[in-house]
Parts: sequence; structure tokens; C-alpha cells
Amino acid sequence: MSIYSSKSADHFVVNYNNITAAANRLLSVANRTPVITSKTVNQLTNCQVFFKCENFQRTGSFKFRGAYNALSQLSKTQKQSGVLTYSSGNHAQAIALAGKLLNIPTTIVMPDNAPQVKKTATRGYGAEIIFYDVNEINREKLAQKIAQEKGLIIIPPYDHCDIIAGQGTTALELIEQVGSLDLLLVCCGGGGLLSGCAIATKNLLKNCRVIGVEPKNADDATRSFYSKILQTVSNPNTIADGARTPYLGKLNFPLILNYVDDMVTVSEEEILRTMYFIWERMKLVIEPTGTLAAAALLEGIVKVSGVRVGVIISGGNVDLKQVGELFKFLN
Repeated sequence: MSIYSSKSADHFVVNYNNITAAANRLLSVANRTPVITSKTVNQLTNCQVFFKCENFQRTGSFKFRGAYNALSQLSKTQKQSGVLTYSSGNHAQAIALAGKLLNIPTTIVMPDNAPQVKKTATRGYGAEIIFYDVNEINREKLAQKIAQEKGLIIIPPYDHCDIIAGQGTTALELIEQVGSLDLLLVCCGGGGLLSGCAIATKNLLKNCRVIGVEPKNADDATRSFYSKILQTVSNPNTIADGARTPYLGKLNFPLILNYVDDMVTVSEEEILRTMYFIWERMKLVIEPTGTLAAAALLEGIVKVSGVRVGVIISGGNVDLKQVGELFKFLN
């Protein structure tokens, strides 16, 4: 059964006012990340392209925006008790750092196959990490069990109102920096970034198309978008580890159906080619998940010409020791 129903913007769990309030909380705390342009990219695409570089955000990804927005609004008692989350790495780091800044104890349930760079950084921010085997354990159930035993507040990685609002400040900031856009491309895992950015964009630029991009090997969001029924995927085999989520959040799904214009997918090879191109030509260190939106444009999956395009680069947390292994499969 579909969980979607048509609603006015006022009746959704997150609205534009929530995003502007989040932006105020993040002032002087989150980085105002740069927007990078490339003459080469503009020539290749016949568009004016603006890359919003969240790889330069604190903890190396957009996730810090939502994490700090959520943790900063907890009550004094909740802050003292501590929080728990589950994440493959970027949300883990974000919660850990936000907790450190706000003096909140943090516990992270993390897959044992998460990139080492993300494990190291999360621990470095002072979080307690509990590892699990993705092939044997359901992370949500494990998180609920631990939270109940320890009396912790669960802050999920994407299916949370304050997380969505915080992530939406990415697009809000981009539009403040570059002005009008005809198209915004955003990567999609659980849908927190996509739904938040879509709300901000449609409130500021009604005619700007918003397109979500996910790996072809983890296409649950695209299938959900077209069927209007929440689809799932189990442990998808993709190098974009931030998009290995099993399904869209129940809060995010209706928002995406209402505010997003289209969903597309990119192959593993397309992700790698684009990642290599951006490293080599633009000198930007970005991770596979952070490459998704750019891949849709540079590989011609989304076909446009003569327009202004915003591309969200969601993060840059790459295990550098594995880079050679990643790129060796490129032709």
C-alpha cells in the first residue's frame, strides 16, 4: 500500500520555515561551503554548472548540518542521557562531532565494513562505536535494543524532521550564493538531503527542477518514486556506501513525491568515471556517494543544454588507501 497522499506544504512534517530556522542555528557553527565552477564542465555540458562542495563541510559531508540541528534542540535531560545513531560513516562522524561540541555522549552502531577513514574519524570525535555484520544483523533493531538498555535517544541518519531541515540548508545556501537555477541535482540514499533540498529549492525557485540521483545497484528510491509505493533493497552492492540504505525514510518519501521532479540512476562505472574526472580535472577529493549528482550530468543521464545547473557534492570522505583499487577498473 502506498504511504503517499497529496497534501499542501503546510501539512508536511518539514517546511521551509524549519529549514530557515536550522540555518540560523548553524550560523558560525557549520562551514559555509564553497561553490566551484569549471570552464571544462561548462563546455562539456553546454550549461553553467555550480558545484556545492559539501566535501568541505565539517566532518567532510553535509551530514553535519542535520546532526547539529537535531542535537542542539534536545532537552537538557536528553543531552545528559546521550544519543545513539546507526550509520555507515558520514552521519556517524556528524553525530560524534555535534555531540562533542554540545557535550552530549554519543554511541554509534556502524557496519564493520565501513571505510576505515570514517571509523577513525568517528572514534576521533569521541564517540563509542559498536560494530555489526551487515549480513547478519538489522541495524535498526540493534540500535533500538542498545538505546533501550542504555536509555539513549536515537537520532536516525535521515528519517527525522530536524535532520531533514538541517540538510535542506545545503540548497538554501547554494541559492543564496549563486542565485537562480534551472535544475538542481542531488544524491539520494535515505532521502534526507534530497527532501530537505527540494523543499528549500521549490520555495525559493518554483520553476527549478529537482532531480534525485542514486546508484543503479541501489535503486529503491527511484522505484518508490515511480510506483508511489515504498520499495526496499537489501545490502546493495555499490561503491557509494552512503546510498546503501534499505529504503527511503517514511517522513522523506512523501516529501520527495511532492517536491522532487524526477529520479534517475547511475551505474558503478559512471560513478567511478565521474569521480576520477573530478579528482583529476577539478582537483576535488570527493567520495563515490558524493559523485552521484555530478555523474548524472556528466554522463548524460540527465540531458540539458543552455541552463544553470546546481550539483550537490555531498561529501569527500574517501579511504585513500583504497583509491588505487577503485580506479584500476576504469578503461
